[in-house]
Amino acid sequence: MAREDESGHGHGHGHAHDVPASGRRLAFVVGLNLIITVAEVVGGLLSGSLSLLSDAVHNFSDGVAIIIAWVAIRMNRLPRSDRHTFGLKRAEVVAAVINAGSLVAISLWLFYEAYQRFRHPTPVEGVLMTTVATIGLAANVLGTLLLRRGASKNMNLRAAYLHLLSDAVSSVGVIIGGIAISVFGVAWIDPLLTVLISIYVLKESLQILWRALDVVLLASPPNLSLEELKQAVLSQPGVENIHHIHLWQATEEDTHFEAHVEVANQPLGNAEAIRLAIEELLHDSYGIRHTTLQLECTGSPCAAGCLC
Repeated sequence: MAREDESGHGHGHGHAHDVPASGRRLAFVVGLNLIITVAEVVGGLLSGSLSLLSDAVHNFSDGVAIIIAWVAIRMNRLPRSDRHTFGLKRAEVVAAVINAGSLVAISLWLFYEAYQRFRHPTPVEGVLMTTVATIGLAANVLGTLLLRRGASKNMNLRAAYLHLLSDAVSSVGVIIGGIAISVFGVAWIDPLLTVLISIYVLKESLQILWRALDVVLLASPPNLSLEELKQAVLSQPGVENIHHIHLWQATEEDTHFEAHVEVANQPLGNAEAIRLAIEELLHDSYGIRHTTLQLECTGSPCAAGCLC
């Protein structure tokens, strides 16, 4: 049995999700990135810079990522239904998988393009490359500042934020490369920067991808020990055993715990007090907001090990 608490306490199933970024802010960042994408594509073609074109591809993926993030946030706010009893909160996890997966694909493509550029060097116009990259850097810094709030708590927004942050880092690299090409004439630095940028983006995006897939696959939260939770419940007065334990996350913010708890044969009111004490413990000590416990008398058929 489980208790509903709309205030968002440990047993509730209906707390409101705080949307960390407004649709207006996201729309502004999308428009900004599309403008910069066009500028960098033109600048990359005119200057012959692969790293500038790679930055343009990243910027375009930023816009797509933010659109996906916005759609997921809107879906997350839809009410629960008979068909979707959890609501559509996991849409944000799916969005994180899509965004991080697209970054992995883009990084691999840029590795290939950089390899081709190493084999067949192409003259690069360093001054134009530096100028356009500087404009792109300013836009990406502004975008990261707008999306920074909430990125640490929301996987979906963190993936979109990473798109922008990786572009800001890559823009710095392109600027340095453009200066080096202008001063020293070292064209090979352009594909080298592309490789370094891609390695960084690949590493960060894989971390988000694996974490999002863990949530999709109902893995236990990495910060919680199932054995520790079991021992904590067993330490509660009146609890004689615990089994059929499940621990998972519906989203990064919604951790669920369910188990069968064995207690001595006693009045229902006494057993209810034990259940409430366990839920308070799990919420206050471990941040678990959703707890479902099935109480069983010691020695009952289910407690003895039946399939439940």
